[in-house]
Amino acid sequence: MTTVDNDADVIVVGAGPGGSTTAYHLARHGVRVLLLEKTEFPREKVCGDGLTPRAVKQLVKLGVDTSTEAGWLHNRGLRVIGGGVRLELDWPELASFPNYGLVRTRLDFDDLLAKRAVGAGAELRTGMNVTGPVLDEGGRVVGVTAESGPEKAPASFRAPLVIAADGVSGRLPLALGLNKREDRPIGVAVRRYYRSPAKHDDNYLESWLELRSKEHPDKLLPGYGWIFGMGDGRVNVGLGALNSSAAFGKTNYRRLLVDWLAATPTEWGMTDETNADGPILGAALPMGFNRVPHYTRGVLLVGDSGGMVNPFNGEGIAYAMESGELAAEIVVQALARPAGAERERALAGYPAELKARYGGYYRLGNIFVKMIGNPHVMRIATKHGMPHPTLMRFVLKLLANLTDPRGGDAMDRVINAMTKVAPAV
Repeated sequence: MTTVDNDADVIVVGAGPGGSTTAYHLARHGVRVLLLEKTEFPREKVCGDGLTPRAVKQLVKLGVDTSTEAGWLHNRGLRVIGGGVRLELDWPELASFPNYGLVRTRLDFDDLLAKRAVGAGAELRTGMNVTGPVLDEGGRVVGVTAESGPEKAPASFRAPLVIAADGVSGRLPLALGLNKREDRPIGVAVRRYYRSPAKHDDNYLESWLELRSKEHPDKLLPGYGWIFGMGDGRVNVGLGALNSSAAFGKTNYRRLLVDWLAATPTEWGMTDETNADGPILGAALPMGFNRVPHYTRGVLLVGDSGGMVNPFNGEGIAYAMESGELAAEIVVQALARPAGAERERALAGYPAELKARYGGYYRLGNIFVKMIGNPHVMRIATKHGMPHPTLMRFVLKLLANLTDPRGGDAMDRVINAMTKVAPAV
């Protein structure tokens, strides 16, 4: 596959979960991979740190030991709080996915995945900030330019194909004129770590559908919240809001987080600033394929770079890893073909397969986002849905995208039918 003119067969920009997963699967197939990361590991990322069974499945495919002995905190499911009801929903028992979730800080999660990629044969270069594409005379991407290290020394790398896994900023796709679509949902989330002996080893991920402040308990705050135990004496606490909400862009979310936490029980340790471990940090959540096309001119978009966060639940890691695995499969087949029309035919299979897998589901998710942006609709759904555990188990399967495609139960068949009949985004 390699020619003497190229630094690699494939350049992967960004060593987050999507980029490292792509690099791992490419390297396992004998592809010469150059993985470029702008920071140094370990490094922090703004995230809820909670992983559903979809993400666990991808970790298993990477050969990651997900046992508690290896430092992972397992969870049984989701605890939902809203409408005066507290409901614990276990992850479903499925053939397609494991029945447990995980929690791990991004500080060492991303480092661990990058090491798996290197162990498979990928070459990782950190401190390498990719600044733009290298184009041939026809406008096709044949490499990237970068700045290396604190001194920002210029560098250039060439490869027949490039994977853009550079996250929500999408600097490389932006340089190619691929802007975010304004008609697709986007969220914003803020989070902070707190020392909380009472909550740190919780075996459920906790989701709050209604947020209230201590000063005005009768007034609902915009957004939804989470409290995820880290298993190390700390919890990851945060809240998110969607651009379908009237309050979006007009709210101080950091202030909102503090107001909500002031109303939590004192023994949880989140009302005391001295228990805080680090500042409140925020990030955007690009949802529902809000940047397309996912393949153009030699570049494939993976994960947040292609707006692949699930609109239903804000989960991004699983879809970054799944799209990375798919991109690797497509690229391996494409590189085995001659450059030109034959290779392009194979590469066109990437956006087509993404659309087939997620298009209908994300269409439903985009509708869901618009609906719950209306506080009245959200109140009615919470009030009438929460008291019914069977209905909520269905909702969990739908929101977490956890079904068996064949041989599943009635809930699986209904959800799968819904996603098939929905027009793909």
